[in-house]
Amino acid sequence: MAGFGALIDILKKDPKKIVFTEGTDPRIIEASSRLLGSDFLQPILIGKETEVAAAAEDAGFNIRGAVIIDPDNYDRFDEMCELFCELRKSKGVTMEQAAATCKQANYFGTMLVKMGVADALLGGATYSTADTVRPALQVIKTKPGNSIVSSCFIMVRNSATGDREVLAMGDCAINIKPNADELAEIAGETAACAKIFGIDPKIAMLSYSTLGSGKGEDVDKMREATAKAKEKYPELDIEGELQFDAAVSPRVAKTKCPGSTVAGHANTFIFPDINAGNIGYKIAQRLGGFDAYGPILLGLNAPINDLSRGCNAQEVYSMAIITAALA
Repeated sequence: MAGFGALIDILKKDPKKIVFTEGTDPRIIEASSRLLGSDFLQPILIGKETEVAAAAEDAGFNIRGAVIIDPDNYDRFDEMCELFCELRKSKGVTMEQAAATCKQANYFGTMLVKMGVADALLGGATYSTADTVRPALQVIKTKPGNSIVSSCFIMVRNSATGDREVLAMGDCAINIKPNADELAEIAGETAACAKIFGIDPKIAMLSYSTLGSGKGEDVDKMREATAKAKEKYPELDIEGELQFDAAVSPRVAKTKCPGSTVAGHANTFIFPDINAGNIGYKIAQRLGGFDAYGPILLGLNAPINDLSRGCNAQEVYSMAIITAALA
C-alpha cells in the first residue's frame, strides 16, 4: 500500500490547501493543529475568527498560523456570488439568492475550491452526506465522461507479520440502486482510487450468484454491469458476477470459477447496491478488524470528501491527507 507516509511524500513535492467547512468543531481544530506543523497541507477553516479562536482555546490546541475565512467578511464574496450565478444561470439564480446560498459553510467552502483558493474540501463532521454532496454536484460537477458521483472505502488491516492488507469497496455511501451502466462506472472509478493507494485492482462484481449459478434481476444486473465495465475499461482485471467466497477464497474459486485471474484473489469489490455495500464495509470494519477510510467521493472535477459524523480527530487528519492526495 502507498501508506500515509508515501502520500505525504507526494504532497511535500506539491503542497495543497484544504478547506474545512466546520471550523469550530474540536475534531477539526485538533486535526488542523497537527497539519499546521507540517509542510505539505495548509488548512483553511471556515468561521468567524473570534469563534474559531475561542473553540481552539477551549479544545486546548494551538492553531496560530491557520487561515480562517469568515463568509460574512470575505473580500471576494461579490466575485463568488457572481460566479455562482453564472454556474446556476439555468436555474435563474439571482445575486440575492446567490449571496444567501454562499453564506452557507458547505457552499462557501465548495466555492473556495471552484475559485482556486483551496485545492480540496473536507466536510461532514456535523453535516449530512447530502449537505456535502449537493454543493459539489452544483458547483464542482462531474468529470467529463462521468454521469454520476460515487464513493469507495479504502479498508486497511495490519497483520501479525506487520504486512498490510488493503482493499477497496464501492459504492457504500452514495448511489442507492445503481443500474448496470452506473455500476460499470463505479468499478472504473473505484479501481482508479485503489491505484492511488498502491492496489493493483482485481475487481469482483459481487452478487449472490457466481457466473450463472443463480437467477434473478439482480444477477442479470451484475452480469450486465460486468460486461459493460470490461468494455469500458479493457485494461482492468474484472470478473463477475461473483459471490464473496468465490472472490476471496482460492479454494472456492478453484471449484466455482477455475481459470479466473480475479476469483480467489479479489481486492476491489463492487457491491450491487448501497444496502450490500454499507453492510459489507461495516462488517469488515467491526468484525474483520479493518480500518475504514472514507467515504471517498469519486467522479468529481475536484476532491470533495465527506466525514462520518462519528469521526475522531485522527480520522479527520487521515481523510485530509487522502483528500489532498486526490487533488
